[in-house]
Amino acid sequence: MKAIIPVAGVGTRLRPHTYTQPKPLLPVGGKPLIASIIDQLVDAGIEEFILIIGYFGEKIKNYVENRYAHLDLTFVHQEVRLGLGHAMHIASEAYNSADEVLVVLGDTIFEGNLKELLHKPNSCLGVKKVEDPREFGVVEIGEDGFIKKVVEKPKIPKSNMALVGLYKISDVPALIKALDHIIHNDIRTIQEFHLTDALMYMVEQGVKISVFEVDNWYNCGKKDILLATNAVLLRRHDQSTATIPGFENSIIVHPVSIGENCQIRNSIIGPNVCVGDNSVMNHAIVKDSIIGSYATIEGVVLEESIIGSDASVKGLSLSLNIGDNTEIDFS
Repeated sequence: MKAIIPVAGVGTRLRPHTYTQPKPLLPVGGKPLIASIIDQLVDAGIEEFILIIGYFGEKIKNYVENRYAHLDLTFVHQEVRLGLGHAMHIASEAYNSADEVLVVLGDTIFEGNLKELLHKPNSCLGVKKVEDPREFGVVEIGEDGFIKKVVEKPKIPKSNMALVGLYKISDVPALIKALDHIIHNDIRTIQEFHLTDALMYMVEQGVKISVFEVDNWYNCGKKDILLATNAVLLRRHDQSTATIPGFENSIIVHPVSIGENCQIRNSIIGPNVCVGDNSVMNHAIVKDSIIGSYATIEGVVLEESIIGSDASVKGLSLSLNIGDNTEIDFS
């Protein structure tokens, strides 16, 4: 089993943070988002990984190679971003000999029994019921229990079962044939080559694909979902800093993750706060927020905020979304 993680996207909905960092390296739950994804897959027994990189690809490559040197890693560069189907097509030489592949989007955190999914005998797509499926890929299930249709962002959905960015493909040759079909015939949806169109071609060719409903799913492409995911990961025992050193005249409300060499004085930190290394916080009240490394937070009340690395904020009570290398002084 090889895991394929596409991480070539720009992350426009998380700007200004993604002007200086690729989305997979944004801190969530005490470590970069990509680390949470890879760790979950490693725990399920996967050791071979293919990462499709693009925007700030070298940063992602350097981080993953340094942290996961013990894994079998392959990097494929997507020069032009033309959709997930295109990304999978250009990477096909890296997985065409695999018996099975598991595709996990690089901005997706899910909760579910991954080992159960891996042991299913046929191809299987991760799904979750949503209120408004028009923003997602959607599957329709036939009377035999297998998928009969896969549609990308339908205007009039006939199902509320949304794809969550988790795809187990047991018939790799059929997938590669389907990807070749949509590329060579220029089959696009919303100007891009989508994996959903390739999956629909597989269904039309008689490939049996079932669904696997996850317990929870967090598509970390927006600020509010990123913060919600941060809280979820912190609540997992192994993601929250279990032993917090004493800080001067301060209260720490778990769950939190506080990096190394932080200076915290006269403050209340938590719950659901992730603080990067070497940050300074004084006379601050912070909850439900992500604070980058080398940040300075002084005389502020922050809630549901994301503060980038090396940013400085002083003297305010607001909800902020501030990128790296920023200095704001309201004093």
